[in-house]
Amino acid sequence: MRRLKTWLAVAVATVGTTCPADPVPPKEPEYDPSGAKTVHVQTGDTIVVEAEDFDHASRQTERSWCRVTTDKVPDVRPDPDPSHAKGAVGGAYVELLPDTRVTHDDKLEHGVSFSNEPGLCSVLHYPVHFTTPGRYYVWVRICCTGSEDNGVHVGLDGEWPESGRRMQWTGKHGQWQWDSRQRTEKVHTGVLGRIWLDVDEPGLHTVTFSMREDGFEMDRFLLTTRPNAMKSKSTESGPKASPRRRSDEERR
Repeated sequence: MRRLKTWLAVAVATVGTTCPADPVPPKEPEYDPSGAKTVHVQTGDTIVVEAEDFDHASRQTERSWCRVTTDKVPDVRPDPDPSHAKGAVGGAYVELLPDTRVTHDDKLEHGVSFSNEPGLCSVLHYPVHFTTPGRYYVWVRICCTGSEDNGVHVGLDGEWPESGRRMQWTGKHGQWQWDSRQRTEKVHTGVLGRIWLDVDEPGLHTVTFSMREDGFEMDRFLLTTRPNAMKSKSTESGPKASPRRRSDEERR
C-alpha cells in the first residue's frame, strides 16, 4: 500500500483558478488504516459509505468536519444556513464549519475558508477494503446553498491525483443531490465523468476527502467501476451502505 507522503513545502494552485498558493499546515502523524475501529467492505462493483462514518479527521486547525443530525446541530458559528438533516440518509451528515464565505463577495482566505490544493486542510479518512483493483468513479451526495459551499477534493492512500481534485456541484440549492463533476479552467460548473481513483491492488486502502470550500455538506459517497452508475443531479437516496467489519477481522 502506498504510504502517506510528507507534505510539500510549497503548495501550488491547480487548474480551475488563478489563486495563490495555500499555506502549508504543520506536519501531523501519518494515518494508519490498520488501526481503524471498523472498515468499509466492498461487495460487488460498488462501495457506498455514509459520510459521518469516517474513522479519523485531521488538519482541522481552521475548519472542522462536524456531524449534523436530526437531533443535534453543532454549536459552531457562523453557520448561516439551516440544518439539512431531514433529507440526509439516516438523518445525519457532515459539514465544514465555521462557514464564513457564503457569497462571492465575502472574504476568501486561503488555507482558512478555501483550499485549492487538496490534502492541506480538514481531511476525513475512510478505511475501505477493496476486493477488486481498477478504476473507481467517485459520486458524492451533497447539499449546497450557493456557489461558495459546493466544492471538495478526494484522494487515496495519502495521494491526491488530478482526477480527484476540485469536485464541483451546481444548482438544486438546498436539496441533496448526487454528482461526479470536476471543475476545470473552462467549465466552472464541472465536467461529468472526470472524477475517479485508481486502485492498484486489492486489500485495505484509505479514501480521503479534504476541504476546498467551507460550509460544504456531505451525506454519503459511492465508489463504482461503472462510469454511469448514477444520474447527474439525482436527488434519490442511492444504494444501501456497504457492510462494515472490525479492523481486527481485516488482519486475520
